Amino acid sequence: MNRSSLILLLIVCSVLTAQPKREFRAAWVATVSNIDWPLSKNHSATQQKADAIAILDKHKQNNINAILLQVRPSCDAIYQGGLEPLSEYLVGTQGGNLSSYYDPLQFWIDEAHKRGMELHAWFNPYRAVVSSGSSVHATHISKTKPEWIITYGASPYKLLDPGIPAVQNYSLSVIMDVVRRYNIDGVHFDDYFYPYGGMGNQDSATFANYKGAFTSLGDWRRNNVNKFIAMVHDSIKATKYWVKFGVSPFGIWKSGTPAGVSGLDAYSAIYCDAVNWLQNKKVDYITPQMYWVIGGGQDYSKLMPWWVTQLNGRHLYSGNAVYRLSATESNWPASEIQNQIELNRVNNRALGFVAFSSKSLTNNLKGVGDSLRNNQFKYRALHPPMPWLDNVLPLAPVNLAASIAGNAVQLQWQKGGTASDGDTSHYVAVYRATSPDTVNINNVKQIIAITTRDTLRYTDNSAVAGASYSYAVTSFDKLHNESPATAKLSVSVVGIEQETGTPQRFALQQNFPNPFNPVTTITFQLPTAGYTTVTIYDIVGREVAVLADGMKEAGSHSVQFNGANLASGVYLYRIVSGPFVQTRKMVLQK
Repeated sequence: MNRSSLILLLIVCSVLTAQPKREFRAAWVATVSNIDWPLSKNHSATQQKADAIAILDKHKQNNINAILLQVRPSCDAIYQGGLEPLSEYLVGTQGGNLSSYYDPLQFWIDEAHKRGMELHAWFNPYRAVVSSGSSVHATHISKTKPEWIITYGASPYKLLDPGIPAVQNYSLSVIMDVVRRYNIDGVHFDDYFYPYGGMGNQDSATFANYKGAFTSLGDWRRNNVNKFIAMVHDSIKATKYWVKFGVSPFGIWKSGTPAGVSGLDAYSAIYCDAVNWLQNKKVDYITPQMYWVIGGGQDYSKLMPWWVTQLNGRHLYSGNAVYRLSATESNWPASEIQNQIELNRVNNRALGFVAFSSKSLTNNLKGVGDSLRNNQFKYRALHPPMPWLDNVLPLAPVNLAASIAGNAVQLQWQKGGTASDGDTSHYVAVYRATSPDTVNINNVKQIIAITTRDTLRYTDNSAVAGASYSYAVTSFDKLHNESPATAKLSVSVVGIEQETGTPQRFALQQNFPNPFNPVTTITFQLPTAGYTTVTIYDIVGREVAVLADGMKEAGSHSVQFNGANLASGVYLYRIVSGPFVQTRKMVLQK
């Protein structure tokens, strides 16, 4: 098949391929040189926060569910209280001051989590000085440990020598400080190991001192990187097993692998052997930077499937060059990114997509953000689980009940308890099917809500009067394992509206019908507007459902209660509105 035929096929597939329920959708947020954020090294904390929120909101709109935030661009810190000076990209001059009331990393974590996104802290393990214009503080490691630094003659670029054990321990301590102090979801490395500019004899003394049994300089350098990757992985898992560890190496492992792919490669140029990490299971996911089109000497359609064959049970999230849509870069058509995502999804080969960089999506280059939101990312996706980290499912929510106020369906449930591994629900998903369809939790189109925290209620404000729905709720643990669903609950929306006329006194009417099975209507009158709650309890006083919780206008009101998932018995319903409090009994009889 020639390239034009393949692309045509992929365009057709983009219309037909079902969107996966599980997919890691992320963007790299680069702080080095202020590529993505902060927008200026001179921005105030208030401006930085506003810009971060704007970035997150745009990604949320596009159904992105993870952020890879660069927190150590060059042996510096985009966070407070670390072992290295604050970054110049954050405070203008390296080692400058930042309000003690503002921690950028914690702010990003909190705001990402509010939007249901994971936040992975992205570290550059070795890069120390970027350019001749870089601000370098007196406490920077290049100043305090100059013997650890590799330089390139007149080039201003500097990096830590990966072959020195003390360097490995130092970078590990910086990473683990963040792992211990912050509730990050992952640790991430990019492709900067040994430099792309090539190594001469700058580390000859290091090789002489630490070569051990190695006689090949290249093998020794690769082993230095491999050892460090293993150290980081093992340290993270010993401290917080649930924190993921991923690396995004250069997209070509070795030139000529797979057949038909040629060019600069990670194995020889920067001494990066990602296959070793996968074979030894020292990463949770791999994100090769496959920054090429489908077809050609670095063919994406060959590279991506080859990486799938190397996974050894770990996840592949493709690194995609969205920035190359720019006319000043490679001027790709937006359809190239869409086609690459569709190729990823064939037989679930790649479980995710990471865009470089964030601003390429938020700036909507060639409408790519709109295209993804309306097509490949039309439906929100849940994070892929990692069973090697946790394979115990959380317990399902119980006692799903519903009430109707106007056209809104108010759902409420109870927690399912603690799973055998001690974990509980961290968030829930709400599924809805419109009659005659029934709820299917494998159908991503039926997800109407993914909460950002564990909760016991949800209001479906998109219900339509006269329609009938079925609902189910599932819970998720810390590592995104999904519980079985609650018992399915059927609801008919009759569109009960507030009656006209103003009552003269407070009243709570007997529910009708009573006894009921499973739906009943509760009517109450309010002579004045006020904050009103209507709550259902079982006979021993445990809260079962909240049918109303908010301001109500003066008038007559009705709400519906659905007890389909509750046991037969006597239940109490209680109204509180200003000075008025009244409780009545009702009987659910199945």
